[in-house]
Amino acid sequence: MLPALPFPARPLEAPPRRWSMRLHPATAVSGLMVALVLARGVSTKPSTAAEPCALAAGRAEVGQAVAGRASFKADTPRFADPARREKLAGAFADIDRAARQFVAAGHVPGAAWAIVVDGELAHLGVAGTRRADDHAPVDGDTVFRIASMTKSFTAMAILALRDAGKLSLDDSAERYVPELKDLTYPTTDSPRITVRHLLSHAAGFPEDNPWGDQQLAATEEEFSAMMRRGIPFSNPPGLAYEYSNLGFAILGRIVSRASGMPYRQYISERVLRPLGMTSTTLEAAEVPAARLAHGYRWEDERWKEEPPLPDGAFGSMGGMLTSIKDLSRYVGAFLDAWPARDGAETAPIRRASLREMQQVWRPQPAVVGRDTGGGVRLNAGGYGFGLRISQTCRFGQVVSHSGGLPGFGSLMRWLPEYGVGFIAFGSRTYTGWNGVADEALELMANTGALQPRAVQPSPALLAAKDAVTTLMTAWDDALADRIAAVNLFLDRSKDRRRGEFERLRTQLGSCRAGDRFEFVENALRGEWLLQCERGRAHAEVTLAPTMPPTVQHMEVRAVSPDEGPRRQACPDAGPGR
Repeated sequence: MLPALPFPARPLEAPPRRWSMRLHPATAVSGLMVALVLARGVSTKPSTAAEPCALAAGRAEVGQAVAGRASFKADTPRFADPARREKLAGAFADIDRAARQFVAAGHVPGAAWAIVVDGELAHLGVAGTRRADDHAPVDGDTVFRIASMTKSFTAMAILALRDAGKLSLDDSAERYVPELKDLTYPTTDSPRITVRHLLSHAAGFPEDNPWGDQQLAATEEEFSAMMRRGIPFSNPPGLAYEYSNLGFAILGRIVSRASGMPYRQYISERVLRPLGMTSTTLEAAEVPAARLAHGYRWEDERWKEEPPLPDGAFGSMGGMLTSIKDLSRYVGAFLDAWPARDGAETAPIRRASLREMQQVWRPQPAVVGRDTGGGVRLNAGGYGFGLRISQTCRFGQVVSHSGGLPGFGSLMRWLPEYGVGFIAFGSRTYTGWNGVADEALELMANTGALQPRAVQPSPALLAAKDAVTTLMTAWDDALADRIAAVNLFLDRSKDRRRGEFERLRTQLGSCRAGDRFEFVENALRGEWLLQCERGRAHAEVTLAPTMPPTVQHMEVRAVSPDEGPRRQACPDAGPGR
């Protein structure tokens, strides 16, 4: 019969996880393994022939668990707080106030914003009217232009074609757009433009925001003629990031050529319809007049209506119109791609492809600036596929894209690790929502419920934790040999490691591990604390890429009672701008 456990053999809630140099907690060890290791392994003397059978058996089972075929597959990361969504909702009224203040101060005729939580529309707010000269209010079904946010739809279509085997991201763009074959490249060693270059704004074309806004109405014939005349390069392809509306117009042409159908048709059938985005279109004339937001600029202390821009050959870079309800479904699909997991696919493209879009494929230089409160912010990241990605200390990975055209400004921003997103539309030229988005995320963080998913340890990592804890309790050469990767005792000899553990036992007395990791980097790397008679010890392991997983790194050291987290978060970088 096993002795009683000194602590509950059940999972406990994980502490907050931090980004980058941060703590990644996870839930606890199974009761059986805890019993085998800690209830049996409490002796502080080396193993002898007279050692109780229970301790010897416990060591054997722990060693076999690590050196046996212990699984490297961890449970899916999960949110610890079951009341998380209800707590986040406590911030929605304050978010509405911040958005309405911004709309009033910025002379925005009409606006809509939303919070998406765990892939679903959790809250919707509106202000103003669809037209500046009437009283018809904006609602969740009002349709706004979203301009450059269209680029991610185009990128999704490209990846759908890639997943279907219709193209490769490393194909030359001229394979699908022969008008590009006679381009004059800037150097003789320039690579040919690829689909990947275009997706990540690395084709070498000059930045073209002012010019690109006025190209939406261009016909396919005009676009072809323009490409045949040639395109100037500001950089060789693949060398640097430079935002290019032209590049995404070319991607729209590639979608048409690779799919065998017009871009609009492919987007509608393969992206919008599967997501239930029935209010989304590339042509303003298709939107019922009673649902269409009109765009304005604020000039000479009054609103002046901007003429609507028709759909054309450049629609794939900025022509989309949608409602806040529809776009919440779209952002929800990106959020639902996290975390990586088993299970059926429900989005227009695979979850892995959605996550691929949300990775940095073209880095941008880090920029340091100050926020409105005077705090220093570091913006580091780059461009994915149709999306901007920032790495921050405050919220980890931040994915976003804004949109701006004459008469409209929009933003979508979400936190993959936290499962939340913010969306906003405004009917004033280049309505800038970044400040409101910053405040919305901070208000949700202030509820205490905006925490990332807790990374879970694999069974192999749990077994390694138990084995190292057992070695700390009473070193056993056979157990150490069973768990060690080939490098472990070459990097530092077994005798030296045994001596280090024995000195720690002399200094700290007998130790036992808590029932959870303090930090889980991933399924095969973690850290934990041991509570000892005369202090505490910090232990960490990293498993090797062997099958079964073995311990390639093992470290245990004493820590002072007042020592803080070993991994400190860097100064707040804030969300991407």
